Amino acid sequence: MIASKLNSLGRDIPISMQSAYNGLALPKDGQPIDYQDGQYAVPDHPIVPFIEGDGTGRDIWKAAQRVFDAAVEKAYGGRRAIRWFEIFAGEKAFRQFSTWLPDDSVAAARDLRVSIKGPLTTPVGGGIRSLNVALRQILDLYTCVRPVKYYQGVPSPVKHPEKLDIVIFRENTEDVYAGVEFKQGSADAARLISFLNDDLLSKTKKKIRTDSGVGIKPISIFGSKRLVRRALQHALATGRKTVTLVHKGNIQKFTEGAFREWGYEVATQEFREQTVTERESWILGNVEAHPGISIEENAARIEPGMEFGPPAFQALVCDEVKQVLDAIGQSHGNGAWKSKILVNDRIADSIFQQIIIRPEDYSILATTNLNGDYISDAAAAQVGGLGIAPGANIGDGYAVFEATHGTAPKYADKNVINPGSVILSGVMLLEFLGWKEAAKMIENAMEKTIQQKFVTYDFERQLAGATKVGTSEFATRIIGNM
Repeated sequence: MIASKLNSLGRDIPISMQSAYNGLALPKDGQPIDYQDGQYAVPDHPIVPFIEGDGTGRDIWKAAQRVFDAAVEKAYGGRRAIRWFEIFAGEKAFRQFSTWLPDDSVAAARDLRVSIKGPLTTPVGGGIRSLNVALRQILDLYTCVRPVKYYQGVPSPVKHPEKLDIVIFRENTEDVYAGVEFKQGSADAARLISFLNDDLLSKTKKKIRTDSGVGIKPISIFGSKRLVRRALQHALATGRKTVTLVHKGNIQKFTEGAFREWGYEVATQEFREQTVTERESWILGNVEAHPGISIEENAARIEPGMEFGPPAFQALVCDEVKQVLDAIGQSHGNGAWKSKILVNDRIADSIFQQIIIRPEDYSILATTNLNGDYISDAAAAQVGGLGIAPGANIGDGYAVFEATHGTAPKYADKNVINPGSVILSGVMLLEFLGWKEAAKMIENAMEKTIQQKFVTYDFERQLAGATKVGTSEFATRIIGNM
């Protein structure tokens, strides 16, 4: 347990924790969330920092906070309550503190561990390119979690949106988002291009054009494995039966392709008893469907056209079959593999098609950073769009839940924007705290409100007979429907 002292009000305050951040004192009747040995200790009155966000963030946060407080009160009858604590980032921070991301805001998010935020603007004119990315990197929030599911009544462009129910685990700190790039025409870009052309590529036909901007795409074993590990842990905790590694390894073999290989290593080395890979399932299934099948026949079934390959390749596939049967033939054979978590992989461009035409085949997607960015928004479009797409950025001991859409400044302070994204992000936060009753109450009430066609303008224009309401009225109806 963290060393602590008891203040005059009778609450435990960690010695290292400040009593105020950005000049604001912590709520006197709240306690910080603790984290020890991989577990969170959540008091009945946790202090949870919030960033209201820029632009429309002001409207949606006010509405969402009312929904959260009402649900917690109704679920627990006053025994539990969140003590909200405002911290600052974005335009509001810049106006008050002349910095886009004050050190005290970062310190509060770190010390208090679990936070929630509205949308933030991207500063213009240099400095931090993205406040969201900055927070993820500073707190090492290496997992972006984006659940995508359909709520009855939400307008959708696809025929069967209810078939899509996935959770996307996107690596959050590496890939092109590492921010290692050099502007075209700069001295650093010229030096890097010269090194690549004159040294690493000197004996090849490949050349980088000298008028290029250059970016670096790092994908590490460490970063890849901890992301896939968290995806598999989520599958075990929630009973989801498939984890799909999404990559572009057919082209980028040593980054995206390596992510795929390292993902399979996590599954087969760290979760051996609980998982089976897709190719392993084929091998085991062939044995069950064709008793007495030879190693060579099994290999030919899992690798069609194998006989046209060179002998070394044929031997490699046969060796794969033998190793699988030797390693898990007893533990996973005779149908036991069917109850395991299936780990497979799909090419990134293919998965965009797959979640439209075969959405029921996918449950958890584990992806590299850029692919995850694309697929999260594309999947959200099938179930109503970013207006109701929640998200979380989670590390070891820290979590920031967030609205996934932009700031839409032209709609700021007009009380018209759908607050669903930040509300459902709050549902994720409540589930994270273990307050599942309050979380479910909000989900059910929001779905009922949408089914009643009592919606904001983004949905109203797509629903015949709908009543268009403002941000605050939508929240009020949700509270009434709890």
